[in-house]
Amino acid sequence: MSEISYAGLFHGNTSLLETTIPNLLALKSVKQGYRPTSETLELLRLFRLMVNDCIDIGLASDTTAMKRLSILSYGKLKRYGGYSGYRLNAISKAAGILAARKKSIRRGYPTKTPALSKPLLVSSYGFKVEDGKLRFALKAGGFQLISLTPHTMRVLSEPNLRIRSFTLTQKSLSVCISKQAPEVECEGTVGVDRNLRNLTVGNEHCVIQHNLSKTVKIAETTTRIIGSFRRDDVKVRRRLASKYGRRRRYRTQHLLHNVTKQIVTQALTRREAIVLETIEGIRRLYRRGNGQGRSYRRRMNGWSFGEAQRQIEYKARWVGLPVIRLSRSETKGTSVVCPQCGERLQEDRRLRRKLWCGKCRTMTDRDVVAAINLSHVGG
Repeated sequence: MSEISYAGLFHGNTSLLETTIPNLLALKSVKQGYRPTSETLELLRLFRLMVNDCIDIGLASDTTAMKRLSILSYGKLKRYGGYSGYRLNAISKAAGILAARKKSIRRGYPTKTPALSKPLLVSSYGFKVEDGKLRFALKAGGFQLISLTPHTMRVLSEPNLRIRSFTLTQKSLSVCISKQAPEVECEGTVGVDRNLRNLTVGNEHCVIQHNLSKTVKIAETTTRIIGSFRRDDVKVRRRLASKYGRRRRYRTQHLLHNVTKQIVTQALTRREAIVLETIEGIRRLYRRGNGQGRSYRRRMNGWSFGEAQRQIEYKARWVGLPVIRLSRSETKGTSVVCPQCGERLQEDRRLRRKLWCGKCRTMTDRDVVAAINLSHVGG
């Protein structure tokens, strides 16, 4: 993955950000595969039934509150038997699903009757990690053991960690962990400009462009493969499309992981707060009827800008580094205003990504301009 560095482009006087962040609760999870036993699969099936029963009770009583739903549901879940802590987790899971549905209705989004479709188990009770294994309670008494991979054990062995919960599906185990992130005093800011083919990171001292063209190529290849299916069987086509969709998602996430890890590490070394712009709702620009071609709309709607932000935020929080999110009004014009003099930059049709400042007599990449301006606004 190539990088382009712009060092020492601008040397204007900027005020330093001196911020002391209190200890923050940082969360993340570590995921691995495993082979379920018949007892584990039965437990996942029963947990799914408990959650759906709680959802039905919540819909019938028109409640989404955890306490009210517990009063109405707990006694009825006793017929499933097993460990009592799983009933509380089933109620909590159902309350979250009902709250999400209520939020969608309030925002005017069409909703269906909610239900948990796949067997799973989410629990914060009745489990323990010891001797490289996860031990959790079964329905019919006793315990089940799952061997943890070396990577999982390496993550869980970090100091000052708390294991909060675990999630089991038919194929994977995910362990949620937390820690109190240390305080970080930042001495500056660094802007992150997200684009389809790159992530541009920097300030007036140094700017680095991380090339993400490979993610676009992965998306185009996946689309071409799925479009080549000719089997007259919807189920087969859907299964294959899901397979290649997962492959695309995993490869894209891996590329973004490497880039975002480097961004957070460099910002922590330089004691710089990370500044992000809010670009939610940008997909409305690429809807049918906006005068754009199908291939262009498909390419832009496959842009993983949210995944890049998610990874940066949770990794920064894990090391105690502040992330500043700017609103649309605060970032208006950041890609067309000169970071040195504030004049509006001119675009040359022959040099699509370059902008010219007539006052400073300089030509600069528009993504570099945006990253520097974001760092200024955030500071």
